[in-house]
Amino acid sequence: MSEITNFKGVAQKTTAESQSDAMVATLLKRVGERVRKARELKGIPRRVLSEISGVSPRYLAQLESGEGNISIGLLQKVAVALDYRIEWLVGAEDPWSSDTMRVADLFRRAGFHTRQKVIDLLSPDTETDMRASRICLIGLRGAGKSTLGAMAGERLGVPFVELNREIEEQSGMPVNELLAFYGQEGYRKLEAQALERVIATHDAMILAVAGGIVADPQTYNMLLAHFHTVWLKAEPEDHMERVLAQGDTRPMGGNPEAMDQLKSILTSREALYGRASSQVDTSGRSLEETLDDLIGVIGERGFLR
Repeated sequence: MSEITNFKGVAQKTTAESQSDAMVATLLKRVGERVRKARELKGIPRRVLSEISGVSPRYLAQLESGEGNISIGLLQKVAVALDYRIEWLVGAEDPWSSDTMRVADLFRRAGFHTRQKVIDLLSPDTETDMRASRICLIGLRGAGKSTLGAMAGERLGVPFVELNREIEEQSGMPVNELLAFYGQEGYRKLEAQALERVIATHDAMILAVAGGIVADPQTYNMLLAHFHTVWLKAEPEDHMERVLAQGDTRPMGGNPEAMDQLKSILTSREALYGRASSQVDTSGRSLEETLDDLIGVIGERGFLR
C-alpha cells in the first residue's frame, strides 16, 4: 500500500511540475511576443534597443523568440528602454486591447495642452502641495538646463542647484570618477539619495538634473511628484553643437555614429520627458528669448507661489 501511495505522490508531483513548466513556457512566449511587438510599434531596431537597455542583441533575439528565460532586472531594463511598464509585458491582459492601453495611446497622441488638462483633472490636490515651489529642468545634455536654470534662479530670486554638484559634494569625487568606480547602478543610487536631500531641504528652488534620470522609474516618479518639471527641448543637432561649444569633444570621440546614437536616445526618451508638467522649445531661439519663454511658463502655470 505504501508503495502505491508513494507512486501516486511521485505522479502528482510530476504532473504539477509539468503544469508549472508549461505555464513558464507560456509566460516566456507572451513576454517575447510583447517585447517584439512593442519594439516594432516604436520602430526601434533590435540593435538600438540593445544599446539603450544594455541587453545584448543575441539575448534580445532569444527573448523575442520565447526561448530566453530573462531575469526580472534585465526585463525591467528592456521595459524602461521601450517606455513600457514591466507588468504590461508579463500580465495576462493584453495591453494593446485593454482600456488602459487605449487611454495611454490617446494621451500620447493628444496635444500638450490637452494632456496637461488630463493630468490636472486626474491628479489629486495633494500633488500640488507636495511640489511646493520646486521647479526642475529636464532634458538631454546640451538642452541648456544649467545655463537657463542659473539665469532663471537669479531673475526669480530662488536658489539654483545642479543635482550632479550635490552628488559630487556628498561623495567627494567628480561624477566621471563615480561612474568609473561604481558604474551606472551605483551612480543612480547616489542620484536618488541626493534628490531626497534636496527635497528635504528646499521648498522653493530651480533644479537641473542629468538627462538620464528618466531611466530610473522610481527616482523619476519621485522627481515628478515633488517638482514642477519643465522639459527643455531641442533638435539633436542643437544638443550636439552646444556640448561641443562647451569644449567637450567626448560626444563625437571619433565615433561617426554619434549623431545617430544621440537621435536614438532622444527618441527613446521622448515619452518619458513628455511626462513633464510643461515644456519649452529652445531650438531656433536666442538665450534671452528662451529665458523669457521659461519665465513665462513658470508664471503662467503658477509654479512659484
